[in-house]
Amino acid sequence: MHMRVAVTSAPVRQESSLPGLLGLAQPEFESRMSEALEVVEGRLRGHVSGAPRPGVADVPDLLGGSAGGRLRPFLVLLGAEFGESWENGVTEAAVMVELLHVSSVAGAESGADWLLARSAQLAAGLGPRALELNARTAGRLVGAQLRQLAGPAPGEDPVAHYFEVTAGATAALLSLSLGVGALQAGTRAGWVRALIGYGEHLGAALRIADDLLAVTAPAGDGGDGARGDPFTGAPGLPRLLARTDTTARGAELRRLVTDGATTGAARRRALELLRASPATRRAEAALHERLAAAVSAVGILPPLPARRALYALCDVVALRTGLIR
Repeated sequence: MHMRVAVTSAPVRQESSLPGLLGLAQPEFESRMSEALEVVEGRLRGHVSGAPRPGVADVPDLLGGSAGGRLRPFLVLLGAEFGESWENGVTEAAVMVELLHVSSVAGAESGADWLLARSAQLAAGLGPRALELNARTAGRLVGAQLRQLAGPAPGEDPVAHYFEVTAGATAALLSLSLGVGALQAGTRAGWVRALIGYGEHLGAALRIADDLLAVTAPAGDGGDGARGDPFTGAPGLPRLLARTDTTARGAELRRLVTDGATTGAARRRALELLRASPATRRAEAALHERLAAAVSAVGILPPLPARRALYALCDVVALRTGLIR
């Protein structure tokens, strides 16, 4: 099994686009992917320019505003690399997925309903299988949002709830991206399933990585981790796992969080305890398990540059967390 998520991996090149970021040393492949992403970007903006509500055309900027930063369209293109042809709507599939993603993060005032409908229209034009995948993913996204708002049911394991929500959000979109790209390019069925499985695992890993960054990344001016506040909003995985820490430090952490450790010395102490907690180590182990599962899922694929890109994405996720200390 090919495995490249160890902390001894080579440093990742810092380039402006996803293909360059992966450091594959494959200029032709990187150039082709970057050019395709630019085409996707142009078509994406063309599709939203006719929106009936002012401001909808500006919504894509919320996601990075550049072709090189759009992970989901990039995954659509990578999935298509394992097929026979890009001629059957691969670019439109990438636009469809990004519109669905944008609709899931945009507020109602930003035209989320219109974006969702536009995504479905594009999916219908791609064929029944793409439409089915689009509808299923949209349902998973809505379900995850409702589950997130409701929180765990009485007696439900909060960690199980966390992974259920994650599976219906980031993981659902990444698996759709790879799956629909592969399908539109005529990829064989077994490879499509492998790519979908990779997307599910990578999506879960990305969520865990963000949670870890909120805990382990250097504090900013406001005292928060680089990826947000681990003590506000829905609890991340380290904080959820810390609830079962029966040590004195675990009890102190729970008390500080319960008492609202949001400022000053109490906050700094809570963050110190969470960083050193066995719960954070367990979350790191869960991240590596998901990345290893993603790598394993695509081991059956042919050794194309696109497969190396999928492996490298796992490297990037591992290296962007605080795991190297």
